[in-house]
Amino acid sequence: MLHYAVVFLVIALIAAVFGFGGIAAGAVEIAKILFFIFAIMAIVSFVVGLIRRG
Repeated sequence: MLHYAVVFLVIALIAAVFGFGGIAAGAVEIAKILFFIFAIMAIVSFVVGLIRRG
């Protein structure tokens, strides 16, 4: 999941360099959403691991 967030971030940076504002904005939004989903899943996984261990 984090891999896809990084891929969309790179796409956004390349599009911004070449002046494609709409594509860059869309790719940044997708990267943000994927990053937050990844962060939430990582936190949930960490908490579940602590509960199972204890």
